[in-house]
Amino acid sequence: MVKKIALNVFYNLGVIMSFFGIVWGFNNTKYPVIALFVLTGAFFLYLKIQLVKEMRSSLKKK
Repeated sequence: MVKKIALNVFYNLGVIMSFFGIVWGFNNTKYPVIALFVLTGAFFLYLKIQLVKEMRSSLKKK
């Protein structure tokens, strides 16, 4: 359970850092970097949603 909480924190940090990277890219007109941060943010969101689904199913079993 502690590992999943740590993973959730890591995924949240990844999403937040991706958001700040997107803002930085817009301010500095670095459009390829913006695309990279959008992809990494989407990846972290996908992983976070999968983790939440897994946690819900494991809590329902108990």
